[in-house]
Amino acid sequence: MSKFVIYQVLPRLFGNENTTNKHNGTIAENGCGKFNSFTPKALNEIKSLGTTHIWFTGVIEHATQTDYSAFGIRKDHPGVIKGKAGSPYAIKDYYDVDPDLAENVENRMAEFEDLVKRTHDAGMKVIIDFVPNHVARQYHSDAKPTGVIDLGETDHPEWRFSPLNNFYYIPNQPFNPQFDVQGYMEFPAKATGNNQFTASPTQNDWYETVKLNYGVNYVEGGQKQFSPIPDTWFKMRDILLFWASKKVDGFRCDMAEMVPVEFWGWALTQVKAQFPEIIFIAEVYKPSEYRNYICNGKFDYLYDKAGMYEMLRNITSRNFPVREITNSWQSLGGIENQMLNFLENHDEQRISSGFFSGNGSYAQPAMIVAATLNQAPVMIYSGQELGELGMDAEGFSGFDGRTTIFDYWGLKSIQAWSNSGQFDGKKLSPDQRDLQLFYKKLLNITLSEKTITDGLMYDLEFANFENKKFNTHEQYAYFRKFEDELLLIVLNFDDKNLETEVHFPLEAFQYLNLKEGQNYSGVNLLDESEKFPLLTLSTKEAFITYMPAWKGMILKLTKV
Repeated sequence: MSKFVIYQVLPRLFGNENTTNKHNGTIAENGCGKFNSFTPKALNEIKSLGTTHIWFTGVIEHATQTDYSAFGIRKDHPGVIKGKAGSPYAIKDYYDVDPDLAENVENRMAEFEDLVKRTHDAGMKVIIDFVPNHVARQYHSDAKPTGVIDLGETDHPEWRFSPLNNFYYIPNQPFNPQFDVQGYMEFPAKATGNNQFTASPTQNDWYETVKLNYGVNYVEGGQKQFSPIPDTWFKMRDILLFWASKKVDGFRCDMAEMVPVEFWGWALTQVKAQFPEIIFIAEVYKPSEYRNYICNGKFDYLYDKAGMYEMLRNITSRNFPVREITNSWQSLGGIENQMLNFLENHDEQRISSGFFSGNGSYAQPAMIVAATLNQAPVMIYSGQELGELGMDAEGFSGFDGRTTIFDYWGLKSIQAWSNSGQFDGKKLSPDQRDLQLFYKKLLNITLSEKTITDGLMYDLEFANFENKKFNTHEQYAYFRKFEDELLLIVLNFDDKNLETEVHFPLEAFQYLNLKEGQNYSGVNLLDESEKFPLLTLSTKEAFITYMPAWKGMILKLTKV
């Protein structure tokens, strides 16, 4: 698959124009975005950033403190819900959409289907979450199709474990967490989502969820009982097929490594047999398991949080040496194009927060690496392109540098961009406009330049270790080449403006089939006013350039 760009967005936050932002406020007080907030105008603006895929986060119905019982939806107990809005990862009904996101709750599925169509009409594809490892404590499907047996409906709760069961149980013990939950009864207790096989999870556990049983006997040594195929496998495969039939184009699979890889290989093969173009992205944090989930789990792409994300963050905010980027990509050993690169998502702290770098523009060179180093897809999180701070204490989500996924809230940066649905940017600050323009240029370059979508990469870092005018602790450089097209990318992670020189080794000429002494003209695609009328690529001549602090150049070279 060609390189693509994902724009992750929580509809609950994106379309919310309410500016009340009351701590721990209700939906009536703080408002909520809707599927219908993604108008053709909004979608076209998102696409103009360079977006090819939108990951709509929080589509499937999850537990919430908002009461929708008037619409035939079971009310949830607030003691086992995180935040007024609830976590999008505590799924309450796999066969329904979040009623918060509907203008007309009774018409909620049709509104989602219309959103899928509008997104496709705007020239983009749709990704949604698939949350396979755990569900809300009070999971119950009101909307399941005729003939579907609900999760847990035929379980034997007197058994701690059985491949016939959908859940794990703690027989003869009530749910008794290590904090006060008045009025909530669960007997026998079910195991908690983060593999806590106890009736007494803590507040630091995923206590609002229960673990799904894929036939791994965690309570007796972790042996796998996959023959006959466990009941949960069939149910979860059918859920994937249900959403694929809604014309979604891909799934981001939450905590995929907590589900046995054997299930993924079995299920994804069947889904792709019916929907060959669908893509699957796995949240896997153990590099030792990467190839397992690609080769045996049949995933198309994996999160690269443990590798490239952590390295780029450490370089940007903790003064790690930039040359370590080389170790990050080399450690992947040939699967780097199947890793999803990013600097923000709903789990991570915002770049602009005081917990990361304090200024979104400081991550420009890191973002260039994430987008252009290889052919892998790249993702940004809604508001990242505007320098969203994430420095609010919204309610359940505290002052932690993250944008809440648990509370009803309005994001100032998105509201300024939207300007009540006009998306004219008139309320953006000059700094926000500049940052948004950077992202728009960068992401569109990653799609339009064949050198990036299909070309080779040559890392110039090692050739400049002894170069006293190129600091490998602060600068990074590499080539991208496709046929006769050539890019030279030079990055400055330093907080000072400087002049730098890049040396080109003989091996680069051999690997990329470049001609020694060839003359080129160059233009910086990120700033087309920056031109180089004549420069020579040679092992004997360094490339000399001025680099502003926290900036990068993507120099397109044309033979002269």
